[in-house]
Amino acid sequence: MAEDEQHETFEQAGSGASLTFPQQCSALRKNGHVVIKSRPCKIVEMSTSKTGKHGHAKVHLVAIDIFTGKKLEDICPSTHNMDVPNVSRNEYQLVNIDDGFLNLMAQDGTSKDDVKLPDSDLGKTLQSDFEEGKDLLVTIVSAMGEEQALSYKEAPKGA
Repeated sequence: MAEDEQHETFEQAGSGASLTFPQQCSALRKNGHVVIKSRPCKIVEMSTSKTGKHGHAKVHLVAIDIFTGKKLEDICPSTHNMDVPNVSRNEYQLVNIDDGFLNLMAQDGTSKDDVKLPDSDLGKTLQSDFEEGKDLLVTIVSAMGEEQALSYKEAPKGA
């Protein structure tokens, strides 16, 4: 009995999914994801350079932050591990726009209202299309505890 009591110390376990996972630098690929300067990024350019006689090959990464669009660069020895963010995309039906936040509904009927309306042109066109009475599906990208509306489309008729 005493052994069972010792194992019940996980009051806040979460879903068990880590924000990132390690991957060897040489295994990264263009259009894949990587963490640079603690930001989740999409790799847009990669080049490998061989160094001197006893040096290791180095991988030069150019990536775009998936949330801010900023360009970031990093150089890493090809044998070292880099963090790769767990990125997920989910589609939600737009129910309402309230105080700069999107009120969304998942396919299983659960509601989500903690995603901000984007400040960009995407946010403006999303709001105007919604005000015209269009039925919209919004794609939300989540990575490393951040979420953002990345795109949207009109829901198919009869759905």
